[in-house]
Amino acid sequence: MEVVKKKNMNKASVKNYKDLIVWQKSMNLSVKIYELVKLLPEDESRNLISQLKRASVSIHSNIAEGYSMGGRNYKYFIQVAYASASEIESQLKLIKRLNLVNNSTLLDEINSILIEVLKMLSTMISNIKRKYGRNYRS
Repeated sequence: MEVVKKKNMNKASVKNYKDLIVWQKSMNLSVKIYELVKLLPEDESRNLISQLKRASVSIHSNIAEGYSMGGRNYKYFIQVAYASASEIESQLKLIKRLNLVNNSTLLDEINSILIEVLKMLSTMISNIKRKYGRNYRS
């Protein structure tokens, strides 16, 4: 079941990382990725399947860890989450090119969630840069 709270939440209503829309969407993405890997050929279990699972879990895990640490460390964790989302994007392109999965509805749904997550993470990174300065390095 997909759980996503209202987009117009103000900062005061975010009590922990679970209230973040981007965390909720990335959790939904992980669930969909786990559905997808069940459809992949078994010979991909050591490569593509484990990479997809690892990358999908990395997104919401890094959002949670970064939010919990806060401050300047937050940007680093959000960048790692963005990198993991980009990794999934690349892996999905390979799956499509090799025709490894015939469920285009699931692939489209995953891609749609992934694009939203990437946009949200990109916005978060930009906002953190503005808050701590452009030259800030994590």
